[in-house]
Amino acid sequence: MISLAAPWLLLLLPLPLLVRWLLPPHRERESALRFPFFRRMAEAAGAEPRAGAVVLSRPVISAITAGLCWALLVLALARPERVGAPITIEKAARDVVLAIDISGSMDAKDFATPEGARIQRLAGVRQVVGDFVAGREGDRMALIVFGTAAYLQAPLTDDLTTITELLDTTEVGMAGPHTALGDAIGLSIRTFEASEIDQRLLILLSDGSDTASRMSPVNAAEIAADRGVEIFTIGVGDPEATGENRVDLVTLRAIAERTGGQYFFAEDAAALEAVYARIDALAPRETETLSFRPRRSLAWLPMALAAMLGIGAVLWLQLRGRRRAVAGAATEETA
Repeated sequence: MISLAAPWLLLLLPLPLLVRWLLPPHRERESALRFPFFRRMAEAAGAEPRAGAVVLSRPVISAITAGLCWALLVLALARPERVGAPITIEKAARDVVLAIDISGSMDAKDFATPEGARIQRLAGVRQVVGDFVAGREGDRMALIVFGTAAYLQAPLTDDLTTITELLDTTEVGMAGPHTALGDAIGLSIRTFEASEIDQRLLILLSDGSDTASRMSPVNAAEIAADRGVEIFTIGVGDPEATGENRVDLVTLRAIAERTGGQYFFAEDAAALEAVYARIDALAPRETETLSFRPRRSLAWLPMALAAMLGIGAVLWLQLRGRRRAVAGAATEETA
């Protein structure tokens, strides 16, 4: 489809006619003597009368060409453009950060699969989280792993395949044997600082109690709430264990409550899948749809055509004038 970006400029088309009407050609009157016997006087003086001043009329082709060139230039000013088919882009309306505990306790092989087998906690978490990430196509996500310290594995990105691959290559103990919940929340807050989206969601999964953070997890959650970050916490592991291996459900619940999020506990793969399905229901994928039509300017076409017409008319008039001059010279020689 072809349209005009500034169609109102077509109002300039009658401008030359308006100028001609308001500013007619300049004319002057001069005194002159008329001799009824002028030819006899010329013959008596032995002179040959010749034509006097002649007002040359404009050739029709010149007027037509000028009008066409003006119309083409006005059309170029109106900016004709080819409008393509609509293109729709879905842009994430919320950013999500995954914070996964990879402390030493995640090596315990007590995570039950739907088939009844017992596998490593981190292996079971990776499988379920991988399915969750794959189902959020169109969202921007970031990945944080934490143990004794928290590390940003992937900043906010819509390349979910990379998130899954990085999670698959993560091993227990890579971030240290202890658990730093507060530091993981703090790093998530800093990760969200690069986001221009107001809706921010942190999914925090841990199987232990905080023993290595420089800031209390609850205090970090209060800061996150002030920054507009909603936290969903997931506890896995054994609440009856002792020391660092005991999952601190009280703290995880307090973190979620401080930010208006939700707390969940998953003791096996089926329960963890249900948790992530519940998260999908509570926080469905949100997108912002942007639609636009590609536009390609065609203003150069009428401008090029006007230039070609103008050059062609000038060449034709020049050739016509030369032919007349040659014809006049030939007539004089004959006479």
